[in-house]
Amino acid sequence: MDDMVALPGGRFRMGSAEFFPDEQPVHERTVAAFRIDRFEVTNADFAAFVADTGHVTVAERPLDPAEFPELPDDDLLPGALVFTATDGPVDLTDWRQWWRWQPGADWRHPEGPASDIDARMDRPVVQVAYADATAYAEWAGKRLPTEAEHEYAARGGVDGARFAWGDEAYPGGEPQANSWIGPFPYENRGRFGATPAPVGSYPANGYGLYDLIGNVWEWTSDYYAPRHIVPGQRAPEVGGRVNLLGASSAEPGSDIPRRVLKGGSYLCSPEYCLRFRPAARSPQAEDSATTHIGFRCAADA
Repeated sequence: MDDMVALPGGRFRMGSAEFFPDEQPVHERTVAAFRIDRFEVTNADFAAFVADTGHVTVAERPLDPAEFPELPDDDLLPGALVFTATDGPVDLTDWRQWWRWQPGADWRHPEGPASDIDARMDRPVVQVAYADATAYAEWAGKRLPTEAEHEYAARGGVDGARFAWGDEAYPGGEPQANSWIGPFPYENRGRFGATPAPVGSYPANGYGLYDLIGNVWEWTSDYYAPRHIVPGQRAPEVGGRVNLLGASSAEPGSDIPRRVLKGGSYLCSPEYCLRFRPAARSPQAEDSATTHIGFRCAADA
């Protein structure tokens, strides 16, 4: 759905000192006027793009044995990461308890070959890597938002609050976004369970934007750094060149750049990560596709 909201830009307090170290330092940030999609890109939107371009997503391509020489041939098949609820409490420091590599998982088959999106065309597309999101954005005549633009938009004019709607996670006991309700990662009591909701299922923020918080994490164009790089302050470990910044963003032992994800997802739980907040951020390798990552587009004013 091609529906964008024009934001005037301005100054806001970016980051948080309450939760995770990579959300610091809190600082004033200025964004120029820009436009941003009212909704996350849906399966219907992405299907139109693929039909027009023939795009083959990263998850639909086999892994390159030269890049993964340690993997057996069976593990080089096309696929992606799929969330799988556990049977009961598990060690929350080990994400492998609830994530599995699933051959045949892709945007058309989010949980694997036996799944489909026939009844989910109004839900955000998932199992899209960074290259897939940027290819869609270019096709649509748009781009991905920067991290600062995403956080500014997500706050909806509520500057400095913990959440997009204020300081309470569930005002009046009512969830304001699609996040995990119940003990993680084995019992979700939310309206839609452990799955993305149709876009627009929860209240819009003060700018009339939907699902910038919760539902699915969203790709931004920014490389990840373990702290905010405040404008005017040079990060000595990355220098000034984009290629150095990309290399420095990679996880130790990897040469795949990581980008910043924003907004949290339906898997964000207060007892696990509490990342359904505007200031929250997460690093993700550009080649990653999962059942809880999607995107929306932005454009210059």
